Amino acid sequence: MATEWCSYIGKNSWPELLGTNGDYAASVIKGENSSLNVVVVSDGNYVTEDLSCYRVRVWVDEIRIVVRNPTAG
Repeated sequence: MATEWCSYIGKNSWPELLGTNGDYAASVIKGENSSLNVVVVSDGNYVTEDLSCYRVRVWVDEIRIVVRNPTAG
């Protein structure tokens, strides 16, 4: 699981951002850890399956609401 794998970066999961605007969520995450690469992705899009502790994908629906727990990995 990415959450355990990336524990050395500090906070690595943001469940409190579920249901918020994706751009807002990305700015909160980036504000808490500026070394992270935060990317807003439409739910259902294909992405690479590689893991990176310095990447957080913020999955959003068609109206840009966060639909998955943003997690490093």
